[in-house]
This record gives sequence, C-alpha cells and structure tokens, in this order.
Amino acid sequence: MNAASSPIIDRRTVIDWLGIVPFMIFALMFLIVPTLYLVVGAFFTPDGHLTLENIAGLFTPTILSAYWISIKVSLASSLGGALIGFFLAWAVVLGGLPSWIRSSLLTFSGVASNFAGVPLAFAFIATLGRTGLVTVFLRESFGFNLYSTGFNLLSFFGLTITYMFFQIPLMVLILTPALDGLKKEWREASEILGASTWQYWRMVALPILWPSLLGTSLLLFANAFGAIATAYALTGSSLNIVPILLYAQIRGDVLHNPNLGYALALGMIVITGLSNILYIWLRMRAERWPK
Repeated sequence: MNAASSPIIDRRTVIDWLGIVPFMIFALMFLIVPTLYLVVGAFFTPDGHLTLENIAGLFTPTILSAYWISIKVSLASSLGGALIGFFLAWAVVLGGLPSWIRSSLLTFSGVASNFAGVPLAFAFIATLGRTGLVTVFLRESFGFNLYSTGFNLLSFFGLTITYMFFQIPLMVLILTPALDGLKKEWREASEILGASTWQYWRMVALPILWPSLLGTSLLLFANAFGAIATAYALTGSSLNIVPILLYAQIRGDVLHNPNLGYALALGMIVITGLSNILYIWLRMRAERWPK
C-alpha cells in the first residue's frame, strides 16, 4: 500500500513545484540574471579586463552628490511616512474610531501605496504646481503666494512630500497587523500594576513595536531610494538623484563608461539590499512577540 501511494505523492509534489515554475523563470530572467550581469560588469573594463576603477569612480563628486541627495530624500520621506503612518494606524486600530474608517483607510492605503510614477507627479503638479489648484486657491482667496515663501515642488522638499504620498499608506498597511498584535492582556496587566498610559507605551508597547517600526522605516527607505518614475516625471533632470543619473547613463552613456554605470547600479543594489535584509531580520524579531 505504501509502495502504491508513493507515485501519487510524488506526482502531487511535482505538480506543486510546477506551480511556482513561472515565477522562478520570471525572477531568473528579469531579476537574478540582470543583477548578476551588473555586479560582474562593475568589476570589468569595456575591453573585458578586471579592474577596480569603476568602484573608485563612485567616489567622484558628481556621483557622491547623487547618492547623498538620494539618501536625504529617502531618509526624509521614510521618517515622515513612518511618523504620520504610525499615528494613522494607531488611530484606526487603538483609537476607538468607527470600524468603517479603518476599512476605508486600509482600502485607500492599498491603492495609494501603488500610486506612483507619471500619474502621481501629474497629480502633485496639478495640485501644488505654480498654477496648481491649491496654489491658485490660496493666492486668489487669501492673497497668499505659496511660492513666495521659497517653496518649490521641483526641489528636494517637493520630491520628499511627493514620495510621502505612497510612503504613508505603505506604513499603515505594514504596521496595522503589528498594532493588532498588541494583546489586551498586556495593557490590563500594566494597569493592574499601576502603570500609566505613558509608562505602558514606554515600557511595554514601544519595545514590542520597535522592531516593526524600525524595520518598516528601512523598507520605506529602500522603496524611495529605488524610485525613479515619479522623480523623473516631476523634476526631470533638475534633481540629480542616483536613479535619474543611472537612467541617463543607460540612455546616453553620460558617464562615458558603460561599466561605471554598472558600478552605479551595484551601489544602489548594496544600499537597498542592506535595507531589505535589516527589515527582514527586524520583522522576524517582531513576529516572536505574538507567539
């Protein structure tokens, strides 16, 4: 009987594995192989000779400036998105708001977290551009010229608040399950022992949530660091961030060295890879508490 059942089990196993074959092929063709090609190309000259000059070229002023601007935009949008997203998630999970607000916010967050690229850039230009709806409304209704204050949508600050449009919903989506994981027994036990609300959050809730908060912030950082469509559609080439510089290199070899472009991509892979690895590690730590 065992011998007769083995082929059936084996066939089912094969069928189960066949279900992920399309994904594995897709990942191999469009993610793994291109990544390996870029990593290897970063250590060779166009003539095929092994070199470290491409890596050294990353420390030129132009490229370092691009990395620094990208890091600042990513850090600012991730911290802003994490802070606002945390309070939104806290309000709908623990704030006692009606259930329909939670469902509406989560539905909107699911849509807004994927709303990026040209449509998002156009939406912000139409809203906060020099002739945008809000800009014109403030000027004609209150005599307030937003751009006279130094605000410029096509700048570091403008790109940061644009990125926050999809960073905040992503924070809400990821942090809501973590807040749901805070057991009522922990709050009740702290109240029985005489702890105040602030003491509960400082000594119980925040230490439990800290891995989730930090890990999600790292994920938001990586999410912003690799974004290009929104930045390019909004600012063009006026803001020299790494994705735009890499895009220009791919289109026209602006660095005059194709393999230096590979090294530029390698630097992005390292930064986003480290952010995602730390996020996964912190997420694993955060998942221990509910268990």
